[in-house]
Amino acid sequence: MASTLNTFINSLNNRLEEPVRQHLKNVYACLTMSTLTASLGAFVHIYTDLMAAGFLTALGAIALFILLTATPDNGKNSQIRMLYLFGFTFLSGLGLGPLLEHVIMVDPAIIITAFLGTTIVFVSFSLCALLAERGRWLYLGGTLMTFLSSLMIMSIANIFFRSALLFQAHLYLGLFLMCGFVLYDTQIIIEKRRAGSKDFVSHSLDLFIDFIGIFRRLVVILTQKEQSNQQRSRKSQ
Repeated sequence: MASTLNTFINSLNNRLEEPVRQHLKNVYACLTMSTLTASLGAFVHIYTDLMAAGFLTALGAIALFILLTATPDNGKNSQIRMLYLFGFTFLSGLGLGPLLEHVIMVDPAIIITAFLGTTIVFVSFSLCALLAERGRWLYLGGTLMTFLSSLMIMSIANIFFRSALLFQAHLYLGLFLMCGFVLYDTQIIIEKRRAGSKDFVSHSLDLFIDFIGIFRRLVVILTQKEQSNQQRSRKSQ
């Protein structure tokens, strides 16, 4: 185990320059804080009466996202931009509250399983991007955006068709898409840092969106499977 870890660290040191490694530490530290803030938002919705997910909180999340993306990093405004980020992630977690409430009624263990699964998937694809040859996954950019546009059209179409098959296709293809974005976003962050960008706040935002996208889809998939198992169990009785 120790030799494997040393080999991994040496491989990272050989592929990534010191400024890039330091930048990634800042990005992943910020991502960790964002995830904890989102967890707090979900907790507030489910277990307190302080705030609840709704139209106004969704508007608030959109507003904070716009404020963050519209406020360029100048090296002196990191604190206010981090406040925008954590406000956005808190409200995003709050927005997950209704879904998680439903999941708790089905089986609370699904949330833990989905979170662990999301973490494993995210870490695995991140390591794949970090250890890959320089720029290997950057070609995915155009394909991923085309794929994303297709899924948006599919989602809008399903408002009218109400197709379960279309919903399932959207769910699993969306999970596949988010995994691709982890690869792409990780490598684009590295290249942006090499080009001089030190904006770890917006870079962590990109990865947070990937993480929460994977988590949301895994939660739905696992809940569907558990409900199906429970229905079969009732029928057999």
